[in-house]
Amino acid sequence: MLAAGMLVVSAGTGYGTGVAPPAPGAQFTPLTAAVMTKPTPFVATDGKTHLSYELLTTSSLPSSTPLRLDRVDVRDARTHRVVGSLSGQALAEAANPVGDPLPGADGYTPPPPPPTPTVIQGSDQWIIWLDLALDRGQRAPKVLEHHLSGAVLTAAGPSAFEETVQATATSGIPPLNLRAPVRPGTWYSSESCCGNTHHRRGLAPINGRFDVPQRFAIDWYRVGEQGQAWEGDPTQLTSYLGYRQPVVAAAGGRVVEVQDGIADNPPPVTPPVPPIEDTVGNHVTLEVAPGRYLLYAHLKPGSLNVREGERVRPGQVLGLIGNSGNSTTPHLHFQVMTTAEFFPTDSPPFTFRQFRVVGQVEPRIWDDNLGLQPTGVLPITPSPYEGLHRARYPLDREVLEF
Repeated sequence: MLAAGMLVVSAGTGYGTGVAPPAPGAQFTPLTAAVMTKPTPFVATDGKTHLSYELLTTSSLPSSTPLRLDRVDVRDARTHRVVGSLSGQALAEAANPVGDPLPGADGYTPPPPPPTPTVIQGSDQWIIWLDLALDRGQRAPKVLEHHLSGAVLTAAGPSAFEETVQATATSGIPPLNLRAPVRPGTWYSSESCCGNTHHRRGLAPINGRFDVPQRFAIDWYRVGEQGQAWEGDPTQLTSYLGYRQPVVAAAGGRVVEVQDGIADNPPPVTPPVPPIEDTVGNHVTLEVAPGRYLLYAHLKPGSLNVREGERVRPGQVLGLIGNSGNSTTPHLHFQVMTTAEFFPTDSPPFTFRQFRVVGQVEPRIWDDNLGLQPTGVLPITPSPYEGLHRARYPLDREVLEF
């Protein structure tokens, strides 16, 4: 049994080979690690229980000494049973230096990276994006631990290491189970969890610390009977079916923040990055439970019809979908937050009471490139998860009916 934070060392010199268990006491670990949020289990439309969070790692080695990270195992800290692993190309696609994100989050599919080893330079800080999907019926462990293995690349040759780091409790607070944030109809869930998207991998350095403020955010686009998200001229706001559609309270609560007066951006070109306070554009924030807030972002200027301090009932209209703030094409950005402000905040998962999956979109069509497609008709194909869902979180690029 390995204690958290211990490195398995060999009988000889070096950084350890994992041949013998460590003696009790402190051990040198070439990588330190910290979990950035308390992982919260949630069930998605695939019927699996997911845990999506981040491991922030820092090399404790001199800048002249790199290390090769070969494998990350996430284990049940009580039984040491592995519940998720990353190695090879999968690890390369789920790890990056904090200031150098992997390409692809802009909505365009990059060529797959070669299955090269993940090499972390000495003193560097990397983030590992962990997205675990447990088999149906498998419960999430109460405490997770992270087993890292690889080799320190010394001048004399590779010196293998293993370490078990950062035991963290999973959250016992269940996700909010919400009503739809939009009126009944067909909608496209864009940039939902759990791949390489702006939302899932949007690392934000705010007030001296890192946050992932949009981890479980979803961009909602209205879809027509022919599968179209826009029709006509994509440079016109009114060509988008979601534009000026009402957004509604997904739960009863109190209005804690309202921002209005920001003009809609002309689509479909990505706008200049706005000031930090205008990132989410015109918006409404509702407090619906202690430490739980609902954000409705990028609303149409002049459409907000609630005031701060006002109490709202489920289904009450809050405003209309627009294209304000950091938005390229009209959509509703919706998420749960742990604070009333978008910066800084954490982004816990949530579920919807009921919806029906009717298809999926395989290409990576998101806010940045939706209006640049040759047609507004989405390439909708059958989904393996079609049908009625209750208390589930919609996965990325699903087409569903509320």
